[in-house]
This record gives sequence, structure tokens and C-alpha cells, in this order.
Amino acid sequence: MTTAPSTTTDEVPKPAAPAPSPRGWAAPLRPLILRLHFYAGVLVAPFLLVAAVTGLLYAGSYQAEKLVYAHELTVPVGDTELPISEQVAAARTAHPEGTVTAVRPSPEPDATTRVLLSGVEGVDAGHSYAVFVDPYTGKVRGALEQYGSSGALPLRTWISELHRNLHLGESGRLYSELAASWLWVVALGGLVLWFSRRRALRKVRGTSGRRRTLSLHGSVGVWAAAGFVFLSATGLTWSTYAGANIDELRTSLGQATPSVSAAAGGGEHAGHDAAAASGGDAGHGVGLDRILAAARAEGLSDPVEIVPPADASSAYVVKQIQRGWPTKQDAVAVDPATGEVTDILRFADYPVLAKLTRWGIDLHSGSLFGLANQIVLMLLALSLVLLIVWGYRMWWQRGRGSAFGRPVPRGAWQQVPPYVLVPGLAAVAVLGYLVPLLGIPLACFVVADVVLGEIAHRRARRTSASGAAAE
Repeated sequence: MTTAPSTTTDEVPKPAAPAPSPRGWAAPLRPLILRLHFYAGVLVAPFLLVAAVTGLLYAGSYQAEKLVYAHELTVPVGDTELPISEQVAAARTAHPEGTVTAVRPSPEPDATTRVLLSGVEGVDAGHSYAVFVDPYTGKVRGALEQYGSSGALPLRTWISELHRNLHLGESGRLYSELAASWLWVVALGGLVLWFSRRRALRKVRGTSGRRRTLSLHGSVGVWAAAGFVFLSATGLTWSTYAGANIDELRTSLGQATPSVSAAAGGGEHAGHDAAAASGGDAGHGVGLDRILAAARAEGLSDPVEIVPPADASSAYVVKQIQRGWPTKQDAVAVDPATGEVTDILRFADYPVLAKLTRWGIDLHSGSLFGLANQIVLMLLALSLVLLIVWGYRMWWQRGRGSAFGRPVPRGAWQQVPPYVLVPGLAAVAVLGYLVPLLGIPLACFVVADVVLGEIAHRRARRTSASGAAAE
């Protein structure tokens, strides 16, 4: 439900008004879930706060990009578009440096054509240099660095890297993977804690102080929990460690994302990643106009990207690049010598998990349903920020004397029925292996709690002994 260091009134009962004991199937697990929720709130919430703020910025970057780069992205609508080969020639005349790695014809009447170059001095490795061409006049309207298949320009790229790794490189990705690994845990744990409370204690109206903060925290968290679980699951799919395990699992199940063959002869190198087909001449063979016409004949509508052959034995690859709904991801390979289609890959033929992964990532990044998608993501990010703030406020309202909370009462594990405890421990072990940035911190939390419990137990014994001696 939340990531904040929340605890409930059950954790610190007041003599005058003890909290009612929880009932139902969650009762034996409640002390353990409560403690885990508290630890995650204290230690993981700062990482989630950063992820929420940067995610909020990224969700808004799509619309900001349209405003900032309006000159490069849009043109007045003309009467007739120039052949794509002439548009590429105009881009090369203005920017002869580097090598053409892809061409994205104008997808809308008022949109420019992008000619992507690699090997341009000053452009970061893994990025392209995008030259924007007016499809009606052939005039170059500008050139910008571009990153990723989504076509992110400098503003969105900078925010994306901030959200992904805080501009710290690969090591910085650990922060976002840690956040994604724990978000679903605290969300589901919060739901259990909230619904295990008496209904009367969930009300916001007529409450004050810590109870009001808790009610706000819980109410908002319940509504946002499903979104948090989704963001966590989809964020893990392209994380460093958990993402690698997920990819390996998908491959073993035959659910890996397929790719069209880029072999000119068709089939000889089936499975070759067409995106690697870079470095060739965009005017090689029959030319771009016939290549694009062949792809259109196979039903590939805009937006598309044309990738030149990598070498003499490779084909052109034309692929749809629409990540919105409906998703357009069909691809064809076209022989550069004859202009004939040698291989076809339809998105409809993708394995189920490959489709779900594609849709999940696009929904997570805000491109699947456009502006509506981005607004929902911003609301989820704002909800997460509020929940964290309320969680820390509850922690403060508890008082400084209980700043670190209380460890799980001794013997709490024995109260959990074996039919719940044994499968639960097995599931935790498997998840800890597949999602190491969940498993490692969880082990640390358990050790810390055991130590705190032992310290509290010894203090209680010394106090008891001192009292007995005084008598």
C-alpha cells in the first residue's frame, strides 16, 4: 500500500484505549507484516521517494518535449511529400558526418522525417544523431541527439536517465531496482494491514492527530495499491539483476521476444536482431523508395523505421514503431537487390509473455495510451509522495521514545500456522533469489530484528531482576 514507515495504533497501544486485536486469516501474520512494512518504510521509502519524483517528471516529459522541440518536430502541411530518398539526401547534404543507421518517415502530415546517424562526434555511445527534414521541401529543420526506440530527445533522455540511474551509470540502476523490488511488497503488506483493522478504525472523517494521518495514509494507499504493484512488476522487467532472471525465465518457456530475419536470403540467420543492422548505405540496392513501398504492400502503416543492411549479405528491415494503442510492431525484411520481402514478423504472432512485456513496459513508460496514460502515472507518483510524507508524519507523531519501533514479539513466528509459514518461507526464498535486491535487504531486516528482539529481551530480564532484588 505504501512505502512510508507506517505503523498502526496496534503497534503502540495506549493504556486508556488499547487497539483491538485483528481477526481473520491475517491475524497470525499481522505482527510480521507490520514490522516488515515499518522497516521498508524507514529504509526503502527514501529510494521510492526519488523514484516517484523522477517518475512524475518523466511522465510529464512527453508533452514538454513537444513544446520544447516544436520547430524540429513539426512543419506546415504541404501538398506533396518528396520521395524518402530525396529527404535522406537532403539530410546527408546538411550532415555528411557519420553513417545512416535508420530512417523514420514522417508519420503525420505535420511531422518531420528523422534521419538517424551513428558515429557522429560528440554524440554519446548508444545514442543517435537525429536530423529532422521537412518532407515537403527537403529543408533541414535541425538536428538533435536521440536515445532509445521511443525516440527520446535531449530533455526526455535526461529525465529518463535521472529516473533510471540518477546519472550515475550502471551502478546507479541499483537504486531504481531496489525501489521496484520493494514497492509491491509494501503495497500488498499495507493492504493486509489496512483490511485487518476494524472497519470503524479506517474512517477519516471525525478523526484527528495520528489516527487521521493513518486513515488518510491507508485510504489513499488502498486506491493506489494496484497501480503500485503494476509499476513494480513492469519496472523489474528491465532492471539489471531481476530483469536478467526474468528474461532467462521467458526464454526457457519459449516466450522470448522474436525478431525478423535480417538475412538477405531469408531464414539463414533467423533470429538475428534486426536492430543490429546498422552501418550500411541507406541508398544501397533498389533504394529506399522501393523498400518502403514493399513494406507498405505488406500492411506496415506509419509510423515505421527503415534500417539499412548491415553488410552485403543482409536485408533492409522495415519495422513499425508505434507503442501506443493499438500497438504496431510488425516487421519485414526486404532484399536490397530485388526489393522482394524475404521475411515477415507480425506482432499478432508474438508469444503471450512477449506481448504482455511489450504492453507492460509501454504502459509503465506512459506511451501505450498517450496523454491519459501519462496523467494516471503522474497521479500515482503524487500518491506515492503523499503516502511517504504521511508515513513519516505518523512516525514522528509516535514520539521520539519509539523512534525505531518495536521488534516482532518473541514467539510471533510460532503463532503462524505451519500450512501458512512453510509455503510462505519457500515463496520468500524463491523471490529472494529471483529478485536479489528484495532478498538481500530482507535478510538484513530479519537479522536486525532478531538482534533488536534479543536486546529488548535482555533489558526486560535485567529490569525484572532489579525489581525483584529491590523487593
